[in-house]
Amino acid sequence: MRIKTTGTAERAAAAAAATGFSLLATFQLLLALGAPLGHAAWGGAQERLPSGLRIASAFAAVVFVVAALIVLGRAGYRMSPVPLSVSRWGIWVLVAVLALSALGNFASSSNWERFLLGPIALVEALLCLIVARGVGREVAAGRER
Repeated sequence: MRIKTTGTAERAAAAAAATGFSLLATFQLLLALGAPLGHAAWGGAQERLPSGLRIASAFAAVVFVVAALIVLGRAGYRMSPVPLSVSRWGIWVLVAVLALSALGNFASSSNWERFLLGPIALVEALLCLIVARGVGREVAAGRER
């Protein structure tokens, strides 16, 4: 059995995806803290989110941080504490969830969601797909199976 390391393209895609997830986590955290950015999220109905949606934004921020760690782990970055077994299936969950998120954002009545968050979700899904397909059966960056 031959062990290969993750390719440069996959590692670059993972770094780009993790950066995007970090920016999305920051955006959600700002929403959770009451920043007047509600027109760009959750349907765009309010400028400042009500407490229920603030809690949802805080949860979304945590999810985006976990997503960044999953994609980095799958590409073999050692800074990720996510076990390889979790990142193997987690990356595919991210591809599916982000594709569905893109569809939902494109269908939104909010221009911000349609023209900014929809394309961002689609790009994130494609970056995760590059990482997922590029690594395949290889052992990511020399980590054990």
